[in-house]
Amino acid sequence: MSAIEARLDALPRARLGLLPTPLAPAAALGAATGVPGLWIKHDELIGYGFGGNKIRGLELLLADARAHDADLLVTGAGAQSNHVRATAVCAAGAGLQCIAVYWGSRPAVVQGNLRLTELVGGQTEFTGDPDRAAVDRAIEQTAARARAAGRRPYAIPRGGACALGVLGHVLAVRELLHQCKESGLQPRHIVLAVGSGATLAGWLLGSAWLGASWRIHGVSVSRPAAEVRGRVVALAAEAAALLDAAAAIVEADVPVRDDFIGPGYGLPSGAGDRAIALSARCQGLFLDPTYTGKACAGLQAMAAEGRFADGGPVIFLHTGGEPALFADPTRSAS
Repeated sequence: MSAIEARLDALPRARLGLLPTPLAPAAALGAATGVPGLWIKHDELIGYGFGGNKIRGLELLLADARAHDADLLVTGAGAQSNHVRATAVCAAGAGLQCIAVYWGSRPAVVQGNLRLTELVGGQTEFTGDPDRAAVDRAIEQTAARARAAGRRPYAIPRGGACALGVLGHVLAVRELLHQCKESGLQPRHIVLAVGSGATLAGWLLGSAWLGASWRIHGVSVSRPAAEVRGRVVALAAEAAALLDAAAAIVEADVPVRDDFIGPGYGLPSGAGDRAIALSARCQGLFLDPTYTGKACAGLQAMAAEGRFADGGPVIFLHTGGEPALFADPTRSAS
């Protein structure tokens, strides 16, 4: 075991997910997208509140909240946020309260992730401001009010984008490396959706620290590539500092494209919707309109561009998010 792995294993961790999540071939979807050697890393099957890969970071964050004797988790994002719903589920399972702060106004119809957040007892508030950054300020303000009222809040940034969140995805890299070794699979490429940047930061760090030889391809679903690169480098540095390790990542090393965002974060795109339909019809695999649908559209474009011409296996990271399929974007906040 390397020194990095020993430090990872020393981190307090709440065991929530059914791990390892499956790694399985997707021959039909691969043929349809032009990626004959396609495999899926099924983090949507992590088994805790539809949490997807958000559970990986929350295992560390919940343990840290307990170490700080927190009685309340505070986080936020958009009304159909997977991260917020997963956080509310984790809070409920741990006997903690959760306050979820959303940008914009409360939708007329409560559905999808917002419905699930409230179903598990999450207290929901709306900023009234359509600016996504309003949530970041509101999380800190809400935590401050709770602290002043005698509560013990633990604030989690939007998307779980913080050092511990990143390290949860480093653990995912180690998990996949073990699976590949056991099966004899030698993937050449990893494709994943990029939102807050924590997942990509973790996969880049983990791949560098653990000696993975694959290439990573990020598909942004919300931010311009330049902004993503800056966030990923900063998050990687923060995570590395927790382990007293070198980050060894600069912006030029962050592989991300931003041509599949569509109308904006949380808003369906034509390419993403077509990828969702294709995946469902040929593979029986459900993707979501915010993250994995757009990432799958990016995967198909990369195949057409010859990015996988080396013929090696390609792994698509299914990060979860299916509850968003049960929300009409014309009737809820994005």
